[in-house]
Amino acid sequence: MTQSTGEPLSDDAKPAARYPRPTVTLDEAEWVWRELSVEALRPGGKPEVVRLAVIAGLTRATGARYGDLLRVRAEDLDLGPDPEAASRRGRVGGSRDAGEGRVVLRHGKHRTVREHRLPPEAVLLLRHWMVVREELAAELEGSVPRALLLTVHHTHDHGTTVASGLPITKQGLVLSWRRFVHRTNARYGAVRAPLPTRFEQVRRAWVDAGVPDLGRELLPTDGDPREK
Repeated sequence: MTQSTGEPLSDDAKPAARYPRPTVTLDEAEWVWRELSVEALRPGGKPEVVRLAVIAGLTRATGARYGDLLRVRAEDLDLGPDPEAASRRGRVGGSRDAGEGRVVLRHGKHRTVREHRLPPEAVLLLRHWMVVREELAAELEGSVPRALLLTVHHTHDHGTTVASGLPITKQGLVLSWRRFVHRTNARYGAVRAPLPTRFEQVRRAWVDAGVPDLGRELLPTDGDPREK
């Protein structure tokens, strides 16, 4: 309603939706996931593609936004026991399917802590990324950064060269996705609709379809979920 007359607003006068850009279809989002995951696991796959596949896999599994993913630390992951041992037992600890894992995320501005299940295909990619991650940080002095997502190239910041293997920024994730989109659109331009330059339009397709695991909220009294 208008403040002056109390009459309802017309459709044209209503405020725009918070996120007006259209999402991709679920089929398109799943195609992105398959394209990235297959490319990431090929011999000689580029670290940037592996990282993008991890981002897509975590987003698909948890519904996380970029900001949530940037807060994930390596110790927030529980990738389960050795896959061969898990397959022999059939269940992991009696509470999840063989090959499944868990991740603890801090969601939104209030940092709501939730534990989410990770499907086996996401765990497989994360295991691969952990190896790549160690290699990226090999040139750094001291220990590997705790952040899960690291830079994969030497970058330049105001004339200073920044080594690879350091925690990536949100802008770095944005640019990485756009590079993938431009390459993919050029490659499949004649046979597929172009991908959007904003990853949020892909994330929302999974969220709207109910694909991510909602997880469970962790309270301070729950202690460290990785010990359970």
